[in-house]
Amino acid sequence: MNSTSAVGELLRHWRTSRGKSQLDLSVDAEVSTRHISFIENGKSTPSREMLLVLASALDIPLRERNTLLLSAGFAPVYRETSLDAPEMAHVRAVVDCIMTQTEPNGAILLDREWRALRMNRAIARLIETFVEDPASVLELGANIVLSCFEERALRRSIVNFEQVASSIVARLHREASAEGSDGAARRMLTRVLAYPDLPNKLHAADPSAQLDLMIPLHLRRGDVECRFFTTLTTLGTPLDITLDELRIESYYPADDATARWLRA
Repeated sequence: MNSTSAVGELLRHWRTSRGKSQLDLSVDAEVSTRHISFIENGKSTPSREMLLVLASALDIPLRERNTLLLSAGFAPVYRETSLDAPEMAHVRAVVDCIMTQTEPNGAILLDREWRALRMNRAIARLIETFVEDPASVLELGANIVLSCFEERALRRSIVNFEQVASSIVARLHREASAEGSDGAARRMLTRVLAYPDLPNKLHAADPSAQLDLMIPLHLRRGDVECRFFTTLTTLGTPLDITLDELRIESYYPADDATARWLRA
C-alpha cells in the first residue's frame, strides 16, 4: 500500500468513527468535498498542513495525528514528554494543586491506559477501606479499570457492579472503535471482556449508546457504605501527547453520609 492510499484509508476511518459525512467534514474544515473524496480514494496527495486541518476538524488525538502524518510520509509534529521530566514541573504542580484542592473528595491522575499516576489522600483511604487485597491493585499496575473487574480488588465491593461495568465498557467500545487494531482502549477492552460472569450485552458494541456524563459508584464492605458519582477531566488542548492523554477522575459524595465519611 502506498502512502497516498494509507493516509486516505486512515482519514476515512476517523471520519466514519466520528459519524461524519464527507460534506460534514468539508464544512468543519472549510475544505471542498471533492478534495476530501480525492484524498480518501488515493487520487490526491494531501499536504502536511491539510492533514493537520482535517485532523483538528475530526478532533483526532495527538498520538493518532502523528500516525496520520507518518502514513503520508511526514515527520510527526507532536512531542511526547515524560511527566517526570524537568520541563513538566509546572504541569505536575498544577495537577497536584487540583488534586489537593479536590480533597476531602477523591482524585486520581490517569494515563491513556487508565493507570493511576498520582492520587490524593481520599483515594488512598478508599483503597484501604474497600479494596479486598490492596496488593492486587499493584499487581494490576495500579489500573483503575481492571481494579473494578478484579474480585481481589474492588469488584466485590461495588454494589452496582453491572451499572459501573456497562458504563466503563461502553466508553472502551467507543474509544476502541476510533483506534487502530492495537490501540490502548482496544487492548484494555480485550482484557476486561476476558473476566468471567460479565453480562452478555457487554461483549457487543452499541454505537447508539450515550456515554454517561457521571458514573454512580455504590461501595460497601463490612459495615462501611459509600455512594459516589465520578467525573473525568482533561487538561484542555495541550500540544504534548502526554498532556493530551492525561485524565483526572474525581469522586464526589452522592449522599450526606458519604460526605461525612470523607470529611472524617
